[in-house]
Amino acid sequence: MRDIGGFFRRNRLAALGAAVLALLLLGLLLAPVLAPSPIAVDVTQRLLPPGAGHLLGTDALGRDVLSRVLHGGRATLAIGVGVVALAFAVGVAAGTIAGFLGGVTDMLIMRLADAMLSFPGLVLAIALAAALGPGLGNAMLAVAVTLAPQFARLARGQALSIATRPYVEAAVAAGTPPLRILTRHVLPNGIGALLVQASLAVGSAILQTAGLGFLGLGAQPPLPEWGADVATNLALVREAPWVALAPGAAILLAALSFNLLGDGLADWFDPRRRMAA
Repeated sequence: MRDIGGFFRRNRLAALGAAVLALLLLGLLLAPVLAPSPIAVDVTQRLLPPGAGHLLGTDALGRDVLSRVLHGGRATLAIGVGVVALAFAVGVAAGTIAGFLGGVTDMLIMRLADAMLSFPGLVLAIALAAALGPGLGNAMLAVAVTLAPQFARLARGQALSIATRPYVEAAVAAGTPPLRILTRHVLPNGIGALLVQASLAVGSAILQTAGLGFLGLGAQPPLPEWGADVATNLALVREAPWVALAPGAAILLAALSFNLLGDGLADWFDPRRRMAA
């Protein structure tokens, strides 16, 4: 833990991602204090440019854009993290079991994962969300389904590699129960790569959730959500560009910060790259 500060000083991009993410999270946590209600309508204040009264201006209904960005980000990031947590739990469990047990179990789980991975992630998420119906809960489930096979494939590879290590073979020879081997040896030694994938997947989940919101399959009006707000205000981009650019920039910053942090985690879990960073 003593090397974390020095690592971030050497890895400027990881530090930048962590700093941007920290600022975003701070703004989202303080949203009720920093910004008024995101659904309060005042048509007398419609399409005001950024200024002292409204730092990011107002939209076509007179709602404060900064307030909608902050409150919408709470939903978008919560969904992104929740989606990845769900996909991580299901995918890692399935992939680790498949890689460790092998045989028919491995074949069935991996063929299902391959079938899901054969579709582009966003296309599959759109199809699932459309079938389930619009709403944040269904959008969250749809994105989780598209991400779980990625974790399963990576976890299987880690399990196959670790299962041949001498300490695992010794545990098997000693008669250690398979579940204990999985939880004490296989999963802890493969968690680094999985955490890196999880951090990168949060950025992907944010983009997919915003994409579903843009298509009307995520949050429904008047709830604030970055993707839905971009879609709603896209027609006004020439007249009042701030109403669409603000949530779009928030999506960009959130996804970029998680990707930079993921790259930093990849360096951290690789001792050679960590010392050279």
